[in-house]
Amino acid sequence: MTKLVDSYKRKIEYMRISVTDRCNLRCVYCMPSEGIDLAGPEKILRYEELLRIARIGAANGISRIRVTGGEPLVRKGIVGFIRDLAAIDGIEDLSLTTNGVLLGEYAKELKEAGLNRINVSLDSLSHERFKKLTRGDKLDTVLAGLDAAEAAGLTPVKVNMVVIKGFNDDEIIDFANISKTKPYHIRFIEYMPFNTEEGWQKEKCISAREIQERITSTEKLVPVESKAGASGPARRFRFDGAPGEVGFISPVTEHFCGACNRIRLTADGKIRTCLFSDTEIDVKKSLRDGSDDKCIEDLLFYAVKVKPMKHQINEEVFKKCTKTMSLIGG
Repeated sequence: MTKLVDSYKRKIEYMRISVTDRCNLRCVYCMPSEGIDLAGPEKILRYEELLRIARIGAANGISRIRVTGGEPLVRKGIVGFIRDLAAIDGIEDLSLTTNGVLLGEYAKELKEAGLNRINVSLDSLSHERFKKLTRGDKLDTVLAGLDAAEAAGLTPVKVNMVVIKGFNDDEIIDFANISKTKPYHIRFIEYMPFNTEEGWQKEKCISAREIQERITSTEKLVPVESKAGASGPARRFRFDGAPGEVGFISPVTEHFCGACNRIRLTADGKIRTCLFSDTEIDVKKSLRDGSDDKCIEDLLFYAVKVKPMKHQINEEVFKKCTKTMSLIGG
């Protein structure tokens, strides 16, 4: 039973751990074309520091961990880190989010190390559009990585598509149809307000409800039943007889803050309890000044205590995150 319960009685059982601020793509909604000012190696938490926090978290009810970045597969030693995470008592589900460029190379090793599942960020099936969006011509490599993940048993393979009006929303049906032939879970995610090169434009955000309506206007979707909390924030469906699923995640138009059970650890040692808040609790200082585990545990409990009730995206007081997604951790 989790000991980490916030001020609104939400049990905190899920931690996302970013291992790097580096990435091998330059997605337009994530970072500027020239990249970002990267943290020096001394500012990034060492694997042993990340593992220490994970162990303290697991001792207090964290049972699910997702490894993120930047692009986590660009960090040297990532397979060994996954192996060490998987060995922590209390961790029941271990997943990783990737852009898929290096997935074909690492899928088998990751599975053998103890990784359970994979999430792949993929926003277009068009070579030209993919290149424009990511500033990299790697679509075929990513698609091969999906096949490698499936073959390795990193299932269910989840494909995350951020839908942007006027850019890739004409591919919604194409992505949904993947689930008819592949056992992938296709996740449609609303375009969110982060610090990007061109700035977040709310009019480019298509609601999850509209995305779902576009799909159901062509073919019926059947709801998928799941155990409480097992599907995360996604509303899940499938086409009749399809091996895969489609899901809809609505952080902007229909927030799911009331059921939020997660915290984030950034690569530079900050605990964030809300994706859309710049409030951070520094844990790196305590990790490096000789503080004992009780001190680290106290910081974890404090972070959970000050976790906000909800984000304020649709309110006048909302301020866009000053950090890019690559710095926060996906």
